[in-house]
Amino acid sequence: MTESTTQADSQAPAGEVTLARSLERFMAERGGDPRYRVAHLRRAGSGRSRDNWLFDLESADASLPQSQLILRTDPDGGLVKTDRRVEFELLRALEGCNLPTPTARWLDVEGEVSGNPALIMGRLPGTCDYRVLSDESRAVEQRADLARKFCEILAAIHAVDWAAAGIGDLLPDPGEQAAATELARWLAILHHDQLEPWPELEYAAVVLGETAPQCPTRVLVHADFKPGNLLLDDTSVTGLLDWELAHVGDPLEDLGWVTQSLRASEHTVEGAWTHDDLIRHYELVTSRSVDRSALAWWNSFSAFKTAVMQVSGLRAFVEERADDPYRPTRRVLLTLLDEVLDAAHLRGGDR
Repeated sequence: MTESTTQADSQAPAGEVTLARSLERFMAERGGDPRYRVAHLRRAGSGRSRDNWLFDLESADASLPQSQLILRTDPDGGLVKTDRRVEFELLRALEGCNLPTPTARWLDVEGEVSGNPALIMGRLPGTCDYRVLSDESRAVEQRADLARKFCEILAAIHAVDWAAAGIGDLLPDPGEQAAATELARWLAILHHDQLEPWPELEYAAVVLGETAPQCPTRVLVHADFKPGNLLLDDTSVTGLLDWELAHVGDPLEDLGWVTQSLRASEHTVEGAWTHDDLIRHYELVTSRSVDRSALAWWNSFSAFKTAVMQVSGLRAFVEERADDPYRPTRRVLLTLLDEVLDAAHLRGGDR
């Protein structure tokens, strides 16, 4: 162990020292070089779905290059349960694609390192700013240019040949029933996690089920595309993160997520980049026309999904797995009902 590592250990909380040593053992037992030591271990903040620990691999042997890595674990209070093995294998499959995704290094299915399932992956340069498009310290033109780049990255995700990359063996193709499949998945999460009846959500689910669009073309869907899941270095995008919800489905699912009214401040630039601009640019880049009535359905589904996540958050709080008492807000419920009815009208329904 190097002198600097020893000094860092003496200043770090006991839990972090224990985690660092556990990481070292785990990686060494799986082919990692035992001369490496974990240094500068620090928590990057507890997300709503995953916990991230940043650390460096250092060695007193100057011939060994330093590595910057992330330990990505399941938190006790995560809003949605997902599979680290699937995320790990997906990142492996995406290494050959033209996307700025991190390199998956090790998988800890049994939770040997931290007690919860985890994966270890490479750390990409850049910083995360989920409000970057509304940051008035940046010029309007610069923010609009970033918004165009974000749209192009979304198009690049949808351009991935998921079948050729082997992703179809990992994530099933729902066929033309992609919308109904996702609705059923999130309705099941609602019924599992709810602590009280939510008639607004039940009503929305019925209308969504009656008006679900068909999906003639399936793509790789990120399912949580937003500036907060991108890394930036000045004006370029250096990383595309948080793939735990990814699946094969309708490209309008991602487009509906980023153009829903609940997330407008994250994806628009006042006076320079509207949702209509985003849709038109997406159509230009992909050469694929967007069915506006189907998109309206996915907008309303996105509000439903947001509300279900908040229901799951409330359960996590009550079970003392989370510190914040999330629950569907009045704004979310009213937006959901308005958008569900608007989408039903566009799709020829009468509710």
